[in-house]
Amino acid sequence: MVNMTASRQQLIRLLADGEFHSGEALGETLGVSRMAVSKQVKVLETIGLDIFKITGKGYKLSSPLQLIDAQQIAEGSGVTVECHQVLGSTNQHLLDKAALLHKGHSCFAEYQTAGRGRRGKKWVSPYGSHLYTSTYWSLDAGIQAASGLSLVIGIAVERTLTDLGIANTQLKWPNDVYVDGKKIAGVLVEIIATAGGECHLVIGLGLNVNMPLQAGLEIDQAWTDISQQLQLPLDRNELATRYLSHLVTVLTDFEQFGFSHFVEEWNRCDAFKDCPVVLTLGEKQKHGIAKGIDHTGALLLEIDGVISPYVGGEVSLRRAET
Repeated sequence: MVNMTASRQQLIRLLADGEFHSGEALGETLGVSRMAVSKQVKVLETIGLDIFKITGKGYKLSSPLQLIDAQQIAEGSGVTVECHQVLGSTNQHLLDKAALLHKGHSCFAEYQTAGRGRRGKKWVSPYGSHLYTSTYWSLDAGIQAASGLSLVIGIAVERTLTDLGIANTQLKWPNDVYVDGKKIAGVLVEIIATAGGECHLVIGLGLNVNMPLQAGLEIDQAWTDISQQLQLPLDRNELATRYLSHLVTVLTDFEQFGFSHFVEEWNRCDAFKDCPVVLTLGEKQKHGIAKGIDHTGALLLEIDGVISPYVGGEVSLRRAET
């Protein structure tokens, strides 16, 4: 894990304006040599920062950087917020102390060394570029009450993007968010539960905001980010505040009304409605037509004219070749 020393954090703040800064000026501010500045810049590049160096002008970030402000987000959303420069995983951080947390407690990281998606896949997490956040919640009714939860989180993300003016946001069963057919966010819900007891949840979100060029090359599927969709500067702290506010609303409604309360809204945003798809369950594949979801959050798949529900487990969904 990269050690985010005070000197490296200060260097990031100096470069965050997106303007050129000479190595000499940076060295004077940091109290180090120009050679030491060069070495620090190389370390920052390893965590996903695109930094240009031009002789005679100095160092410059490819675009301005806005750092997460935990206090601002907490005041705007009404929940407890913590922010870290570097974590292995925001989900794991909260899972490790879930028993000590209150509903809504949220964690942000500027950079993750071990960010993960479903089925253990790596989540590309360049420094300060996106939202990497996890939120703790609990369900008194136990694990049986969690059916359909990841789909509800997708709705919170869709509402957030709609607030920003991003049209054509789509939801992919069971836990991805698309815009115009390209992935913009992923949800990872992890559960700690005992039979008949309270269900502890950690709800992770990775939301693409401003993807650095090099980091984008590591992703093996079509993707987009908010900066491509808006073409306007975005306040990351306002984005985080809006998301947490929507998240608390949908989770509260989910507890009170159950998943059936969200079925119609989810189906309106379904990225694969009436499309030929391949549903993978372990080593088996099912070819059919996606027909939305039912009141439990199960995928409805039409095969040879018969519609059947499919739920949970290690399931992936891909649009079939036509």
